[in-house]
Amino acid sequence: MTDQKEQGNSNTDIRKNIFRRFLQVTFTVFLTALILFMSSGRFDWIWAWVYLITYIVVVIVNAIIFPPELISERGRKKENVEKWDKLVSGLLMIPLLALYIVSGLDIRFRWSPETALWIHLAGLAVFLSGIALVSWAMVSNTYFSTAVRIQYDRDHSVSDSGPYRYMRHPGYLGMIIYNLATPLIFDSFWAFLPAGIMVILFVVRTILEDSTLKTKLEGYREYAERVRFRLIPFIW
Repeated sequence: MTDQKEQGNSNTDIRKNIFRRFLQVTFTVFLTALILFMSSGRFDWIWAWVYLITYIVVVIVNAIIFPPELISERGRKKENVEKWDKLVSGLLMIPLLALYIVSGLDIRFRWSPETALWIHLAGLAVFLSGIALVSWAMVSNTYFSTAVRIQYDRDHSVSDSGPYRYMRHPGYLGMIIYNLATPLIFDSFWAFLPAGIMVILFVVRTILEDSTLKTKLEGYREYAERVRFRLIPFIW
């Protein structure tokens, strides 16, 4: 009876966390749309709509393929988050918002020259490849979280399948790829400035997270000896 009660409580928590994640993602979509359309001063910006619709479709697909425990982890209130990650995560929000604002202003004032359709489409293809890598990493690692923390409450262990066979932080590589592709979708060369700052912060986060996991996660140091590359196979 006690085990059944605990299981029931656990399922209830998972549902609450999934609903919380749904609200987080919904808020993110509306905020992104608001920033893009307000900064550009127009509602008929086709590539903003392409970006938003693509994002929504990806979210729906991921909601179908991701295990509930993974979605729950991303929506739950985090405990024992590394102090440095709170700072880095906060800093990452600044260039992310700037990327959308600069892209919109670029469209409004036409700072960047107009580019050919194939560049938009190439940017969208690269964007999707980055998203696909992140999704692959998340499916392969049920401990994939929005914050750097050792998940003692979930018996955190090392993930070494999928893309983790080739690099230790494939999710960050995917995020770097799709953020660098976003200015191409929006036709804004100036947006590469905040995107570049995000790349630097993701590299910093990779270094700090890797060091934390080596120190605090059992088996990670041995894993790092097997998989030598942190972010880019055969390079670093």
